[in-house]
Amino acid sequence: MADRYDNCTEITPDCPLEGTIYGFYPKLGANAFFLAFFSICLVFQLVFGLRYKTWTYLIACGFGCLCSLIGYVGRILLHDNPWSDAGFNMQITCLIIAPAFFSAGIYLTLKYLVLTFGTQYSRLQPRWYTWIFICCDLFSLILQGAGGGTAATADTFDTQKIGNDLMMAGIVWQVFTLMVFGFLAGTYAYRSYKDRANHTATAKRIAGETKFRLYACGLVLAFFTIFIRCVYRIAEMANGWQNSIMRDETDFIVLEGVYESLFAFPVPSTPLPMSSSYRKIAPNGIQDEKDLSGFESSPDSAVRV
Repeated sequence: MADRYDNCTEITPDCPLEGTIYGFYPKLGANAFFLAFFSICLVFQLVFGLRYKTWTYLIACGFGCLCSLIGYVGRILLHDNPWSDAGFNMQITCLIIAPAFFSAGIYLTLKYLVLTFGTQYSRLQPRWYTWIFICCDLFSLILQGAGGGTAATADTFDTQKIGNDLMMAGIVWQVFTLMVFGFLAGTYAYRSYKDRANHTATAKRIAGETKFRLYACGLVLAFFTIFIRCVYRIAEMANGWQNSIMRDETDFIVLEGVYESLFAFPVPSTPLPMSSSYRKIAPNGIQDEKDLSGFESSPDSAVRV
């Protein structure tokens, strides 16, 4: 919001709609829907997270939902006044960083899947999945948050460009991290599936559970929607502010709003299908039924990520 529009605070003949970053009034109905949706998702995350004591998972996905709903509050403020600094600041910062929290929730699961189905199929020791990818995610989060904050408070074009570049760097890093994670998770799944005949009885039973399969499908769906959304954001930010992609609200609603809804919904803070109380892990997976929380066991024995 630089140059001759620096002092604009509302739509006037001297401060037209075309002069704003987005060049349109964000649709009230769509943004109100996403606000309500992510509010409901946050409630679900809290209920399941507190019930099953999946604390780290709850923090990651809960913050993702919270950032999303705050971002859509900002979009609604922009509907009322496209020149609203508060609305712009809220939505640019919160909607940019929200997927990084959901990514963290996905990263947390792979360690326990590896421990369940066998460490011999993994390219890394299970504990390193959490450390490496959460650290990478935090770095992405810092870059995106710093960029969003810089862009939101910028009073010159150059400062605004710095913020844009920082956000771009954070999103590109997030895409790279997702690609590496996808490769490692994909090769693990392939190796494990190929050798499924040698899985333990407990691992076979877990794999056969309908709830586990739905959970796994939800994680895969979440991964790909986050990835596509991040690629869209790179294209959106690549040509600077007020470019044609940024000013296409339909693309934003589908590739940001709908896709974000898809990856927020499948990953509630429910217990993972394996236990944190295991003591003896065989090279090819959990050894016996007492090491398994399962989906049918009591909440108190669920995984506490």
